[in-house]
Amino acid sequence: MSETTIDTNALGEKIVNVLKTIYDPEIPVDIYELGLIYDVFVNEDYDVKILMTLTTPNCPVAETLPLEVEEKVKSLNDVKSAEVEITFDPPWTQELMSEEAKLELGML
Repeated sequence: MSETTIDTNALGEKIVNVLKTIYDPEIPVDIYELGLIYDVFVNEDYDVKILMTLTTPNCPVAETLPLEVEEKVKSLNDVKSAEVEITFDPPWTQELMSEEAKLELGML
């Protein structure tokens, strides 16, 4: 029986593509381009952990957005489980936004 190796980079890319389908309800930019995703970890058991933040601690979607992220990531065939951890360290700032997001919002 041979061990199958997973390409965590390829799975990471799939996860990022899913994250780019999730939008902040107040800003017409996806959460990835907004810089809300701080890190994505994938282990050899296909467990995914996502470290993310929100634009503010009292963000109106503080309850629903992490659940949406978990559900959409879990829907990928290669993912066994997904967990989202919310952090406010460091706090989100507009500096974390991609150039694409800043352009979209007319900030460039």
